[in-house]
Amino acid sequence: MNVARFIARRYFKAKKSRNVINLITKISVVGIAISTAALVILLSAFNGIEQMVVKLYSDFDPSISVRSAKAKTFNQGFIDLEKIRAAEGVQNTSRAIEEVIILKHEDKWVHAQMIGVDTTFLSMSKMSEHLVDGVPQLYNEEGVPQAIFGAYLLDKLGGYIPVSNNFQEQITFNVPLREGKLRPGKNPLNVRILNVSARMNFNREVNAEKVVIPYDLANELLEYGEDITALYIEVNEKHKLNTVKREIQSIVGEDFEVKTNFEKNELIFKTSQSERLIVYFILVFIFILASFNLIASITMLFVEKKADITTLYSLGADKRTLFNIFFFEGLMIVSRGVIIGLIIGYTVSFAQIYLGIVAMPSAPGESFPMQTTWSDAFMIIASVSVLGFFVSYFPTKILVHRHEKLNQ
Repeated sequence: MNVARFIARRYFKAKKSRNVINLITKISVVGIAISTAALVILLSAFNGIEQMVVKLYSDFDPSISVRSAKAKTFNQGFIDLEKIRAAEGVQNTSRAIEEVIILKHEDKWVHAQMIGVDTTFLSMSKMSEHLVDGVPQLYNEEGVPQAIFGAYLLDKLGGYIPVSNNFQEQITFNVPLREGKLRPGKNPLNVRILNVSARMNFNREVNAEKVVIPYDLANELLEYGEDITALYIEVNEKHKLNTVKREIQSIVGEDFEVKTNFEKNELIFKTSQSERLIVYFILVFIFILASFNLIASITMLFVEKKADITTLYSLGADKRTLFNIFFFEGLMIVSRGVIIGLIIGYTVSFAQIYLGIVAMPSAPGESFPMQTTWSDAFMIIASVSVLGFFVSYFPTKILVHRHEKLNQ
């Protein structure tokens, strides 16, 4: 084996004239390098996009939400809140009341989804990281309730966050009562004017439809009493989400529906993962196509070295030695292409991560997200190594077998 490797390195890698074989070999190396680099760059890009999607949809949506399986609301006394808060992996909780309401500002009317939450929701949703402007507070310094609006929702109302602290934009909330009925002289809506404390920027749905207010105020406006729409639960990152979900489900029982944020946005996450998988297989197919140049290179090299092969046989070389020489020749070509591709791919990826060379479309000032992972690195190296092995092994095996057959 060592003799074959030595001959492959010293004899077949000796200085040659610039002929067709050299050209095809170089094309093979370039093709493999480009395919490998493309794998690294595109998988890193999809990792970045996936992380961005997770951040947009998982920050606002709680890690786990508990809802009634039979009705829109449920009495919070039906679940053991203390036991849920004490469950392993549970970091924080927030009661939530969700309702569609009508907002008014000057002559503009817009429907929106009001979400009443405990103040713990602000840290659960990483609200401070998603603000366009304003201050992430549900109560001002005097303890007066305030509202945090989706950025586009406030724009639709013609509202804004003033630079001066002496003035706050005010929006009128028209909230339907649970038992509200249309009667002469009876208003089926509770009306309240609230100050705007901030604008939030999560994803399109939140930005266009959601407004967050304190739980106590939402409960007062809707007159829900002890009823809530959902219980939001934040899970510690060190714990597995599905394990905590099963624990919560066992606590609340079958009358309640327990969902993770990934299950709530299942279509979005599955679509992202499917696209990533499709791109991976397309690039692997391109790698295989690029490897055909390697097959041509080994074949032409085999034909050119027929005289040298005869000399090797006369010196005592056997079929296995001949196979090893050309097999290692193919592996060296693949290795060179893979190493060059990995260097190019990770150089481009890290340049984008740290320098932000390519900007996000329609998002000035934000660079295109990219993220590299060890699992991707191992998967790429394993994939191209296995493919390179087969592309080197089988053509060499066939060529040596045919040569033996012709010389029998």
